[in-house]
Amino acid sequence: MTGADASRVRVAVVEDDREMRELLRDALGRQGYTVTAVGGGAAASELVGAGTADAVILDVWLPDANGVELCRGWRQSGVRIPILMLTARTDVASRVAGLDAGADDYLGKPFALAELRARLGALLRRGGRPLRGEVFRRGSVAVDFGRRQAWVGGEEVAVTRRELEVLERLAEARGHAVSRDELLQDVWGESSRETAASLEVMVARLRRKLERPGGCAIVRTVRGYGYAIAGGEEG
Repeated sequence: MTGADASRVRVAVVEDDREMRELLRDALGRQGYTVTAVGGGAAASELVGAGTADAVILDVWLPDANGVELCRGWRQSGVRIPILMLTARTDVASRVAGLDAGADDYLGKPFALAELRARLGALLRRGGRPLRGEVFRRGSVAVDFGRRQAWVGGEEVAVTRRELEVLERLAEARGHAVSRDELLQDVWGESSRETAASLEVMVARLRRKLERPGGCAIVRTVRGYGYAIAGGEEG
């Protein structure tokens, strides 16, 4: 993302460590972003609730809140902006917990500023990509990619931008299998152990949100290869 593009993007940095908070604010400000840095969950929720952030960099450990639960609550209330979660814990269980709560990406501390800027830029570039206008339908499930909304049995289900991107990529394949590497490159921009774990979480979340007992399957696993829309052509 260029400086000119970044200047129109409002980033909320939620980090309790003052030194780290100021470092991120200054580094992203030099990149051209409009940055608001806060040290607690209450202030972060006020920013997000007011619609004054286009993306959030969210620390897990805050003095008045747990970042994972904050993220989960925002997603449940319909917030769909990109959320990049930061934590000193980089074990798989912690990463899965953050992603399962609705985070779009996950970065362990310590990290290089260049990597954080790259991850944020990638989230925003993909977030700005126009989603196709058609509505995906299967059984009682309907997903409008243009409106970024999903329904099961007529009831709206909260879906994140990245979940939509994964489902959109599979829907574009018209039932053909899409390899894991293709999905990772197309949605995350890189294929690594971390992004592969994130993909598994996203697929599990889509199934949990869109599939119902006795209803149509939405995503099928192609063992040893990748994923496809269930019930479509073989890849």
